Amino acid sequence: MNEKQRIESQQATANPSDKKSEKDYSKYFERVITAPSLKEAKRRGKEDVQYHHDFSIPEEFRGMGEGRKFYIRTYGCQMNEHDTEVMAGIFEALGYEPTDTTEDANVILLNTCAIRENAENKVFGELGHLKALKKENPDLLLGVCGCMSQEESVVNKILKTYHHVDMIFGTHNIHRLPHILNEAYLSKEMVVEVWSKEGDVIENLPKVRRGNIKAWVNIMYGCDKFCTYCIVPFTRGKERSRRPEEIIQEVRHLAAQGYQEVTLLGQNVNAYGKDFEDIKYGLGDLMDELRKIDIPRIRFTTSHPRDFDDHLIEVLAKGGNLMNHIHLPVQSGSTDVLKIMARKYTREQYLELVRKIKAAIPDVTLTTDIIVGYPNETEEQFEETMSLYREVGYETAYTFIYSPREGTPAAKMVDNVPLEVKKERLQRLNNLVNELSAQAMKKYEGQIVEVLVDGESKNNPDVLAGYTTKNKLVNFKGPKTAIGKIVKVKITEAKTWSLNGEMVEELEAAEVK
Repeated sequence: MNEKQRIESQQATANPSDKKSEKDYSKYFERVITAPSLKEAKRRGKEDVQYHHDFSIPEEFRGMGEGRKFYIRTYGCQMNEHDTEVMAGIFEALGYEPTDTTEDANVILLNTCAIRENAENKVFGELGHLKALKKENPDLLLGVCGCMSQEESVVNKILKTYHHVDMIFGTHNIHRLPHILNEAYLSKEMVVEVWSKEGDVIENLPKVRRGNIKAWVNIMYGCDKFCTYCIVPFTRGKERSRRPEEIIQEVRHLAAQGYQEVTLLGQNVNAYGKDFEDIKYGLGDLMDELRKIDIPRIRFTTSHPRDFDDHLIEVLAKGGNLMNHIHLPVQSGSTDVLKIMARKYTREQYLELVRKIKAAIPDVTLTTDIIVGYPNETEEQFEETMSLYREVGYETAYTFIYSPREGTPAAKMVDNVPLEVKKERLQRLNNLVNELSAQAMKKYEGQIVEVLVDGESKNNPDVLAGYTTKNKLVNFKGPKTAIGKIVKVKITEAKTWSLNGEMVEELEAAEVK
């Protein structure tokens, strides 16, 4: 019996006059179950990160899910998608079955994203919709996990407003899911388990991967960069790397299972290995090892320009199964804005990195992220972003209007760029993005490319869809037997964001791009 259950048991048998008031009882649990603290999250290196090789489902929880079904709705980035795969693996190890509908579920988890306010609003809206379902089925367990759960303000809002939520847990304690579920079943109160500590590295976690063609492989967790606009260092903790032998073994296992593509994941993936104290080993070293494994395609995301070193460029230039597409977020083309963002590089340093990459990998495709309307951004500074975009020649970009995130340094800045100005700048930038994307796509017409076929097109089941080495979407007609394979396709039509083509049965003396 845990402390909460002991107190509940005492209250159930106590005389009415001895019972605590509901208000006092609530206060007690607010002290016992502490909400996350951003101040604590800022403290780097205060606690040792522990490395656990031996995750297993505790014997007393085995069979917990027999006759029960789970549903996970995922918001946000690839890291969240991968976390969902892990949680699904834990659920199935407990005996639960997956379901595609909330109405059929015994447990519903919302795996959340905290990057932008709009993502949080979607989650709160969904919680509102699920209230009726919880009322119909009081035995349903409803949980909120992921990055939003690591925000103190979010936890407080759920505690205050969304009383039908049964459990809240963070990004650092996914491996604790069996314990959290068990407590939620036994407790009458909301279970909140969110750690402000930096998080450990847990190996041997079960996974239920989405499909058998492409796989995510987490190589590190957290971020130490503290860009002024970003909540990730608070929600994901300090940078901590998995050991290379564990990653290499996982990729080899995926290759043996027939996976065609692996994407290495990290909030700041090319800071991999910087926390090792016993070896000097970085992302370049890891990629050099992985390129020898018999798996057709290897990618990585997301990079921070500060940590993109010469050795990594040298290894990527070897090609082979290392893809010639690099996502390299710049955020702004103005050195002054980059300084306010705490990106710790200048426009000139970024362009020099791009020059090195292009010199080593002439056929590289570069894509990026850009924020417009940052506090104090002038028209001249925005034009510097436009000119940098042209100079680099990105083939596409993810573009965003700046919006403050509570708890970040930028949230305390005066957001002095009017919304209508932000929208106008975004429109101009997107026009440029569309123009350069269309130009890049046009070059593919008449060429033969290698396409990893993901499956049927979302818009037409008679059409197959897949991606080139440079991550270009290609739609074409072909046999369903091509799904999961790499096939050669001749491009017949280029659109702004995708390519249409015809599958080539045989290829002789043709250049594959």
